[in-house]
Amino acid sequence: MTEAAPASPQPRPPRTALAVARRRTREEHSQETAQDYVELIAQLIAETGEARAIDLAARLGVTHVTVGRTVQRLQRDGFVTAQPYRAIFLTDAGRRLARESRRRHDLVAEFLRSLGIPEKVVQSDAEGIEHHVSPETLAAFRRHLEGKVAAPTQNQAP
Repeated sequence: MTEAAPASPQPRPPRTALAVARRRTREEHSQETAQDYVELIAQLIAETGEARAIDLAARLGVTHVTVGRTVQRLQRDGFVTAQPYRAIFLTDAGRRLARESRRRHDLVAEFLRSLGIPEKVVQSDAEGIEHHVSPETLAAFRRHLEGKVAAPTQNQAP
C-alpha cells in the first residue's frame, strides 16, 4: 500500500481591499466594548459624580458579572481604576478614549440628523457607526456639515 504524498500548502492569496477591510472591522469590534464602557463611565461621573457597576449594568442591559469582567479588562488595559464595591474611575487614557468616542458619536449623529433621519434612528445608528467609521469618512461628514463640497475622488464620475 502506498501513501499519498502530503498536499503542498497553497500559496497565500494576496491581501485584497476586502480582506483588509474585514480585518479592520474585526479589530474595531474588539474596541467597541471598551469605547462604550468608558463613554458611559464618563457620562455617569458627569451626571452623578460616580460610576458604579450596578449603574453600568442597568444602562447597558447586561449582568453585574458581565460588567465586572469587562471592568477587569479595562483595568488591565489601563482605562479604569476600580476596587470591589467601590466606584469606577477613568484613568487619563480612559478619559481620552471616552472623549474621542463621544466626539465621534456626536459627529456621526449630527451628520445623520442633517440627512433628516428621525432622532430615535439617529441614536441607534450612530451607536453602531461610530465604532467603524474611518477618519476619512469622519472628515467628509465634517465637511458636509460645514457646507463644504467635497472634491470628487478617483472612483467618482466627473
